[in-house]
Amino acid sequence: MGNIAAFFDIDGTLFRNSLMIQHFKKLIKYEVIDPSIWHNKVKDVYEEWEKRYGDFEHYLEVLADVYIEELKGVNKSYIEFIASQVINVNGEMVYKYSRDRIKWHKDNNHKIFFISGSPDFLVSKMAEKYGATEYKGTVYLVDENNNFTGEIVKMWDSENKQKAIDEFLDKYDVDLDNSYAYGDTTGDLSMLRMVGNPIAINPNRELLLAIRDDNYLKDKTQIIVERKDVIYKLKADVEILF
Repeated sequence: MGNIAAFFDIDGTLFRNSLMIQHFKKLIKYEVIDPSIWHNKVKDVYEEWEKRYGDFEHYLEVLADVYIEELKGVNKSYIEFIASQVINVNGEMVYKYSRDRIKWHKDNNHKIFFISGSPDFLVSKMAEKYGATEYKGTVYLVDENNNFTGEIVKMWDSENKQKAIDEFLDKYDVDLDNSYAYGDTTGDLSMLRMVGNPIAINPNRELLLAIRDDNYLKDKTQIIVERKDVIYKLKADVEILF
């Protein structure tokens, strides 16, 4: 029998926000990014989401495009320093359920892998903080002077996450039938489908519908919703009201 593993997405699954958003805000605070960028390019989309007229994924896509463009030419040392500040200040802003599950997996000597669309320089620090075995995040490429080129190797879609997972499977002889995966969006579908114990944490509408339509996932997946001080375990056929 191989190793039992737990595959965790981070944003919205472990972390109660987006690491990239928190990093973006601190880059503005330290004036690495001009504060006017927020007001001119992001604020309107953010406010639409905040008022629940807009979609969070759309807000995140807009912010990500601005974030990548504004980091172009910035030295990685500045980026890394502010990334450390994000984890030091916000690293405990996680779901209780997810934090407890990480502890349970560690107590049972399971391998723990963080696989996230957030920048690798943030994911690495979360992995270190929570004792993950290994991690994969979106790679931000740098030039010979260690300045960010504006190019990335993304890790937020299901296909690229699957490639990262395959590397871990080969390296650690993972027993998939007894392993676990935790995610919150359709970008985590490949991760959820491959294990015997898929768990959707605060899934968005698209993921919940995908689970319902998948013959494997609809019977296997635990759906966890954490709100305020209550953790709910729901069935895949829960009624969707919107």
